[in-house]
Amino acid sequence: MSADLDGAGYRPPILVGGGAVEIYTGGAITTGDFDLSCGRQDVLEDAMQKRGFVRPSGAGKATRGWIHPELALGFEVVSDILLDGMADRTMVRVIEFGADGAVAVIGAEDIIADRMGQYASGAASEMLGQAQAVFSLCLGLDLDYMDRRIREETAGEYGLQDLADQD
Repeated sequence: MSADLDGAGYRPPILVGGGAVEIYTGGAITTGDFDLSCGRQDVLEDAMQKRGFVRPSGAGKATRGWIHPELALGFEVVSDILLDGMADRTMVRVIEFGADGAVAVIGAEDIIADRMGQYASGAASEMLGQAQAVFSLCLGLDLDYMDRRIREETAGEYGLQDLADQD
């Protein structure tokens, strides 16, 4: 699907949310679906339909995303602008999967900051553990950038020092 957008002259979608956490933790933290940031949701959804993805329907079904019935994969476009424009797009990483293609993934620094922001909101206490896991497993992080982004996402309540495991 990324190739479809790229071929049409649009930026490919970027994997964000739990899917990015799953990649950065090597599967130690798993997710049930994959969230995407994509400036052209209409083009992406057309490409998904062409590849067999459908919107779930019926009572008790979440209808915001797309699933592939044979692959048991679910995707949802959660934003058209990466972290509401707060993320530095140069931090996005492209991860190659050999002949199977590549995926653009939100930078580890930004997914950590995003998780810290959700933790700071008080609505998702497990996000601190996710942020700490990504932090502990990723090498070569831009700590200055990450600290600034954490402070932005948490309104100054948290920073880099809060990623130290509190066991």
